[in-house]
Amino acid sequence: MSQDKSYFSQSYIIVVLAVAAFLGFQEVLPEKIFTETTGNTKNVVVDSLMLEAVNDTIDDSAGDTLAKSSPIHLAAVNGIKFPTEDFENYKGNQNLVEFYEKLLQLETTGQGNVRIAYFGDSMTDGDLIVKDLREELQSRFGGEGVGFVNITSESAPSRSTLTHQYSNNWKTVSYLKVKNPPKPFGITGHVFFAKHDTVNPVWIKFKAVNKPHISSLNNPTLFYGRSGNTKASLNVIIGNDTLTKKLNPTGLLNTMRLADNVKGFKADFIKADTIPVYGFNFDDGKGVHVDNFGTRGNSGLPNGTLNTALMKSFNDKLGYDLVILHYGTNVLNYGKLNYSWYEKRMATVVNHLRECFPGVTILVVSTADKSTKYDTEMKTDSAVVPLALAQKRYAVQTQSAYVNLYTLMGGDGSMVKWVEQEVPALANKDYTHFNMRGAKKVSGLIYSQINDGYETYKRLRGKKGPEKPKPAPQPDSVKPETKTPVQPVQPVQHPKPVRTAPRPDSVTRRIDTTTTNAE
Repeated sequence: MSQDKSYFSQSYIIVVLAVAAFLGFQEVLPEKIFTETTGNTKNVVVDSLMLEAVNDTIDDSAGDTLAKSSPIHLAAVNGIKFPTEDFENYKGNQNLVEFYEKLLQLETTGQGNVRIAYFGDSMTDGDLIVKDLREELQSRFGGEGVGFVNITSESAPSRSTLTHQYSNNWKTVSYLKVKNPPKPFGITGHVFFAKHDTVNPVWIKFKAVNKPHISSLNNPTLFYGRSGNTKASLNVIIGNDTLTKKLNPTGLLNTMRLADNVKGFKADFIKADTIPVYGFNFDDGKGVHVDNFGTRGNSGLPNGTLNTALMKSFNDKLGYDLVILHYGTNVLNYGKLNYSWYEKRMATVVNHLRECFPGVTILVVSTADKSTKYDTEMKTDSAVVPLALAQKRYAVQTQSAYVNLYTLMGGDGSMVKWVEQEVPALANKDYTHFNMRGAKKVSGLIYSQINDGYETYKRLRGKKGPEKPKPAPQPDSVKPETKTPVQPVQPVQHPKPVRTAPRPDSVTRRIDTTTTNAE
């Protein structure tokens, strides 16, 4: 009994000493020890390139000079000059002139098409943000289809813009984890291989959803790469029909158009191992199309590893006018509030993307607000503002446009408001990611800034959008003393939009084995 008391006394003394030590050291402990972890973080990974770059020390004095510099002067483009901006309020609309001109031609003539590549991280998971931007643009400028879609995707189950299913015997190689893939990465940063399986075929299945502009799978087209495999084929199942189409992997990038517009299909890959497969594209070839190239855990740096020759082949077939870079979630809290390393490397990435997609315009979207627990209160993470500043610096240095999402959200403390004060809530309890309502609002903020610049561009060009037909006068609007019968007003005849010339992969509308190759 006395021994039990001794153990109890010793334990009690240890607890008392521990509490006293904690209280004594509390004054010197950092405010931030633990972060809020109530959200879904099990799928968050960080790309290897960023982890390697974090420890590099880079002189950021040039960045400080830039922040304090005089107004930013950008050269006129095609005779158009936006008002001069300073660094504090920089948007870089001058750098979007060529993109705006494409929109103007599309809006006024109904001809041509505009394509946007939206590169991002988990913020666009499940097509969030991008789907709302796509719908807004297609409602205004035309266009049908969800664009380019990966073979496999972590976000496939949560994607609401199409049903995406696939077998479990695909091999996926990602640029977040592999530096030297057996075949070059596709435009999404992935390359896929159908594992050899004599019993269970490797397959993929898509089905359209009943929503505006995406209610059909428009001109489903497979993109795949070069291989010496001459025995591969595709069994395409549409309804009760099965079509066998031979793969011809002779070019650096090859395409195979499966059908016209369909509601859904399944494709079985037969003896297709060793052939690099990149994904499917769905679009009607006119209007605006927005591809979501979001990858969880991406800092943006892996985009600098994309193969230039292959990207030029993608660009030849898809034709990009604008590349949006929306990163930051996975970069926060790496770098001890000094993000000069990120600024320098992302400037290199932008220059590389311009080589991959000649003539493309770049738009940088900054990190959103993120909240972290300091003491007992959720506040804006101390890394948000320095990172957004670094993103603005590399946007200015590379003559890219810039959207400060942090300030558009409301600035300091805005994420807390979006989570706790907005009814219904606009963001998740991880105080980092938006829910569907918040993603729609973010898309609206980005669209509004792009559109404001576009409207300014039209004024600078002395142009207006297409005039709407004037309504016919109503009978009660005729003055009684005229006694002139109201003549019916003939409807205004608008010229029908002229379809653009079909791309090489859609020369024929027959469902056959026609493929196209890019050497």
